[in-house]
Amino acid sequence: MQAGNARSREQVRGLSRPFFATLASLGLGGIVWYVALSLGSAFTGSVAAVSLAPLVEPDQPLPAGFGWLVHGDPAMQATVFLGISASFALLRWQAARVGARLASRYGMYLRQTVHARLIDAPLSSLADATSAEVANVLTYNIEIATQGFSVMLQLLVAGLTTVVSLAMALWLSPPLLLAVPFVGALAWAASHASSREQAAVARQYVADLTHLFWLSEDFPRRWRHIRSFGRETVEKAHYADISQRLGRGYRRQMDLIASGRLMLEMLAALGIAAIFFVASRWHGVDRAALIAVCLLLGRLLPYLVSTRQSLQQLRSAIPAFELWLRYASATEEGPCSASVDTIDNTLHIRRLTTDAPTVLELSDLRLTPGELTLVCGDSGIGKTSLVDVLAGMVEPASFVARMGERTIDFSAYKTLVREGAYVSQSVRPWQRTVRECLQWAAPDATDAMMWQALVDVGLDKRLVDVSVALDTALSSSSSRLSGGELQRLLLAQVLLHRPRMAWLDEATSALDTEAELAVLSVLRRRLPTTILLVVSHRAGVACVADQCLTIRAGQATVSAVTRQDVANVAAI
Repeated sequence: MQAGNARSREQVRGLSRPFFATLASLGLGGIVWYVALSLGSAFTGSVAAVSLAPLVEPDQPLPAGFGWLVHGDPAMQATVFLGISASFALLRWQAARVGARLASRYGMYLRQTVHARLIDAPLSSLADATSAEVANVLTYNIEIATQGFSVMLQLLVAGLTTVVSLAMALWLSPPLLLAVPFVGALAWAASHASSREQAAVARQYVADLTHLFWLSEDFPRRWRHIRSFGRETVEKAHYADISQRLGRGYRRQMDLIASGRLMLEMLAALGIAAIFFVASRWHGVDRAALIAVCLLLGRLLPYLVSTRQSLQQLRSAIPAFELWLRYASATEEGPCSASVDTIDNTLHIRRLTTDAPTVLELSDLRLTPGELTLVCGDSGIGKTSLVDVLAGMVEPASFVARMGERTIDFSAYKTLVREGAYVSQSVRPWQRTVRECLQWAAPDATDAMMWQALVDVGLDKRLVDVSVALDTALSSSSSRLSGGELQRLLLAQVLLHRPRMAWLDEATSALDTEAELAVLSVLRRRLPTTILLVVSHRAGVACVADQCLTIRAGQATVSAVTRQDVANVAAI
C-alpha cells in the first residue's frame, strides 16, 4: 500500500508542472479575477450567515466587529441580511460565469494544442498510436480533463469558503481553536478514503472507453466483414462485455462518490457536534457566538459534500490528462531547409537507405516533372515505407541526391516536396460536402474549376445535377459516394492543388482497370509540372508509366518502361 501511495504521489508531482504550464493559456488576469470574486463571495456569505444571529436571538449581542448587524429594529436587520445575501449571490453568479469562461478556454486550448501537435508530429512518433485512441484523445478524453479543471475551480471556491468561515468562527469563539486538530484529522481521513480504488476505476474506465472507440471505428465497412464471416454473435458478445465493464465502472465510481458523501456527512456532523460540545463546556462562550458559529459551520456542509465528489472527479481526470499529455508532448518535426524553392529540373536520388523495421536500399532514381513512376512489389514488402520517405515524412538512414548541379540533403529535399499531395487507399474525405472537400485542397478554386476537376476524374456522371453537384453531402445516405467515387474525389483534390509531387499509394485500388488507367492518364496530362509516384499491384499501370520502381527483398531497382513492356502488359 505504501508503495502504491508513493507512486500516486510521484505521479501527481510529475503532472503538476505540465498542468500549471497549461494554465498559462488562460492568462493571469482571468485567474486572479476568479480568485478575487470567490474570496469576496466567501466573505459576504460568511457575513450573511452571521447576520442571521440577531434575527434568531434578538436579545443577544454579537462579538466585537459585528455590532453593526444588530442596530435598528428587526425589519432593518432583515433588510441588512437581504442586502448582504444579495451581494453574496451576485458575487457567486459572477464567479460562476468567469469560471465557465475559464473552463471553456481551457478545453479549447487542450483540443487545439493536441490537434496541432498531432498534425506537426513526425510520422514515426505516431507509429504505435491507434486511430481509436487518437479519436478518444481528441474527443471524450479532453472532456474529462476539462471537467477536472472545472472541478479544481470548484475546489478553490470550497477551500476559500472553508478558510473564511473557519477564520470567522474562530474570531467569534477563540476556544474553538482547540478543535482544529480534530477537524483536520477528520478531513484527512475523508480525503484518503477509497482514493486508490477510485484512481484504478477511473483508469480502467478510460481504457475501456478507448477500446469501445476502436470497436466502433469504421463500423459500416466492418459490418460487411462481420456479416460475411458469420461472426455476429461473437461481435455482439465482445461489445456487450466492454459495455458491461463500462457500466460496472461507472456504477462503481458513483458508489464510491455516494459512500464518500455519506462518510463525509457523518464525519462533518460528528465534528460540528464535538465543537459545540467543547464550546458549551468552555466558560466564556456566549450564546450569540455559538449561534453565529453554528450558522457558519452549517453553511460548510454542502461544500464538504461537494468537495468529496469533486475530489473523486479530479482523480478520474488525472489519467485523462496523462493521455492528453502523452500526445501533446509528441516531438515536433524539425524545420525544413529553405535553400531550394522549386523543382525546376530532374531530381536524382543517387542513394537512399532505410532502417528497421523495413530495411530498403534504393539507388539511381530519377524523378522528372510530368513523368509517372510506378512503385510495385509484393504486399508488405515496404512500398508504403519507401513512399513515406520519398514524401519527406520519415527520415531515411542515408540520403544522397542532386537536382541539376546542386547537391541537396534530406532537409532541402523535404522543402522541395513539402507542397505535395499524398493520397492513400485508406483515406476518406472528412468534409461535409463535395465543395468543402475540394476547397480544402484549393481554397481559391472557382465553381468552374472544381466542376472541371470532377469531369476530369469521371465523377460528373455520378453528380448529374450541375447546379447542386458541388453541395452534395458526403455523409447523407441518399447521396453517399462509393469507395471508387471517393477515390475519384480525392484525385480531383490533387488536380486542383497542382502539387510539386504526388504520392498515390493504391489511391485507385477501388477503380476497375480501365477507369484507373483513364484517371492516371488525365493526371499526367493535367499536371505537366508534377512528379507522380503511383503505388499499384496492377501491372497494367505500366502502360501509362515512364519507369517502374520494383522492390524485392530489401532492394529497390528502377527500370524504364519500354514499348515491349507495354505490349506484354496489353497481351496479358
